[in-house]
Amino acid sequence: MSRIWKVRDRTLGGGDLPILCGIVNATPDSFFDGGRHATTEAAVSHGLKLWEEGADQLDVGGESTRPGSSEVSISQELERVVPVIAALAACGCAVAVDTRHPEVARQALAAGAGAVNDITGLVQPPMIALCREFSAGACAMHMQGTPRTMQAAPLYTDVVAEVGQFLSEASERWQEAGLPPEALALDPGIGFGKSAGHNHRLIAATAGFRARFPRHPWYLGMSRKSFIARTEGIPEGSDRLAGSLAAAVAASLSGCDVLRVHDVAATREALLIALACRGTS
Repeated sequence: MSRIWKVRDRTLGGGDLPILCGIVNATPDSFFDGGRHATTEAAVSHGLKLWEEGADQLDVGGESTRPGSSEVSISQELERVVPVIAALAACGCAVAVDTRHPEVARQALAAGAGAVNDITGLVQPPMIALCREFSAGACAMHMQGTPRTMQAAPLYTDVVAEVGQFLSEASERWQEAGLPPEALALDPGIGFGKSAGHNHRLIAATAGFRARFPRHPWYLGMSRKSFIARTEGIPEGSDRLAGSLAAAVAASLSGCDVLRVHDVAATREALLIALACRGTS
C-alpha cells in the first residue's frame, strides 16, 4: 500500500498502486516528446488525456532540465505553465508545478497547483515558505550540479549515503518550518548527476530509503530516461518504454509510493498485472 501524499486540499495515495504523476512538458525542447505539447492547448489536451488514463496528479513543467539544457527566463516559464495549470485545475485535475524558481511556484500555486516539484531540493527558503502559505505539498529532489553540467562527470564516494544525507536535510528544513511530513515527497533524482550505475543503486535502495524516511512518500522519476538505454544488454535504438515499465514495477514491488511517468496507461496496466501475479490484488 502506498503512503499518502498531502497536496493542498487533496490526499493522494493510500491504495495498492503507487501514485502516478503524469508528465506534461509545456516546453519546445523536452527530451522525450520533442515539443509536441509546447502550446497551451496541446499541453492541456495531453494533461487531460493522462488524467483520463488514470493519473493521480499531473506534473506540469515549463523548463527543460534534460542534461545539457539551458535556463529559460522566469517570464517565459510563467507564460508556459500558468495557463496550463489554471486550465487543468479548473477541470478538477490534481496538478503539481515542476520548477526550481520561487516566483514561478508562487504564481502556479495561485493558479491552482497543489504541489511544487523542486529539482533543487527546496534549498531556497522561499520555496518552503510558499508551501506553508498555500498549504501545498512538495517534492524535494537531489541533483548533483546543474542541468547544463550534471552529466559531465558524476562522482560519489557512496551515492546512496550522499543522496540520503541531502534528502535528510531537506526533511529537517521542512519539519522545522512546521509542515507535515506526509506533505513532502523525497526523490533521489534519477538521471540528475548520476551514471547508469548510480541510478541502478539508488533504485535498488528504495526499500532502505523508505525505512529511513518512514513518514515521507518516496518518489521516483525513471520514465524513458537515458540510463535505461545505457544498461548492459539493452539494444541500440530502444524507445525505453519496456525498460521504463520494468523499472516502475521493480520500484513498486520495493515500496515506491510515487512514480513520475510519461506513459500512464501502460504503467498502470503493468502495475496491475504485477499486483495480480503476486496474488494480492
